Amino acid sequence: MANLKSALTIADLKEMARRRVPKMFFEYADSGALSEQTYRANESDFEKILFRQRVARKLSNRSLKSAMIGQEVSMPLALAPTGMTGFQHANGEMLAAKAAEDFGVPFVLSTMSICSIEDVKSVTTKPFWFQLYVMRDRGFVKSLLDRARDAGCSALVLTMDLQVLAQRHKDLRNGLSAPPKFIPKHLWQMATRPGWCLGMATTRRHGFGNIIGHAKGVGDLGSLSEWTAKQFDLELSWDDVDWIKDYWGGKLIIKGVLDVVDAKHAVDTGADALIVSNHGGRQLDGAWSSIRALPHIVEAVGEDIEVHMDGGIRSGVDIARAIALGAKGTYIGRPFLYGLGAGGEAGVKRVLDILYAELDMTMALGGERDIADFGAHNIASIEF
Repeated sequence: MANLKSALTIADLKEMARRRVPKMFFEYADSGALSEQTYRANESDFEKILFRQRVARKLSNRSLKSAMIGQEVSMPLALAPTGMTGFQHANGEMLAAKAAEDFGVPFVLSTMSICSIEDVKSVTTKPFWFQLYVMRDRGFVKSLLDRARDAGCSALVLTMDLQVLAQRHKDLRNGLSAPPKFIPKHLWQMATRPGWCLGMATTRRHGFGNIIGHAKGVGDLGSLSEWTAKQFDLELSWDDVDWIKDYWGGKLIIKGVLDVVDAKHAVDTGADALIVSNHGGRQLDGAWSSIRALPHIVEAVGEDIEVHMDGGIRSGVDIARAIALGAKGTYIGRPFLYGLGAGGEAGVKRVLDILYAELDMTMALGGERDIADFGAHNIASIEF
């Protein structure tokens, strides 16, 4: 196991994960669509936002405590829904959920998780959030919502930007599919990662736990591929949000908003929050970065709906930039996957420790002692 305390940055944990996780699964997380222009911009555009440095400010008794859709959080951050998390580390979703709960931040379970809703419920004591992809089989969608409700999930994150699956060159070169079809190249990759293999040998969770045995006609991995290919709904519209919201009956967050027009549609649905997101640069290549779109959406609808963002966050400094531009909450996907791949639950905890310390330091050096007071007045310039 890697010496996690030696990791000082998210980049350090990324390299640890690269050495431990088989290439096809590591690159599944560490990839974007087509040329990866948007994936790169998600990260690089943060550097174009510069802070004001303030001195001689009273900085004792600092606090990063906040709230996201009314839920108290230790800092304005959640773990984003990520597919196939359980292939970064055995029982990955369960371990990440435990780390998030212990730290006091929300964990969002993906529809396309390896561990099931019930698996995550079995290792947590507080409500987690559930992310929904809208499938053509509306009966299955309703059954997912029923299961999430029965598990006590306190919010539904509805993803709207995956009607058409973009091409990701790394996955094609690696021969990765959902579910994975283990060809000789994959077996070699796994053989060179004995620690990962040992972990996977100790768990029975190797499939898509929310789907296999629950969706009609999907009893094993072999039948999943054909079912999945037919299920993403090309007819998804804003009208669908109405029946989902009514059927769910709880807190609703709309994910995948990058345009002001769509942000206004999200407000009209009565959702509790929206997430400014381009799916981590994994869908429309050449789109704006999330951080670049954020201030425009905050200006347009920030008084009407709680605005969150994800995409490109690699440090607590980046979280501070998003908060300063009006985000009430932020999400990390790849950073926690790197921590998970590097060291399981302890690795995710290390990610959260790093981000917390960096966010606290940035807030203090910017002259504030409460994250609620950090805002546009702390920005010196924006160069995009």
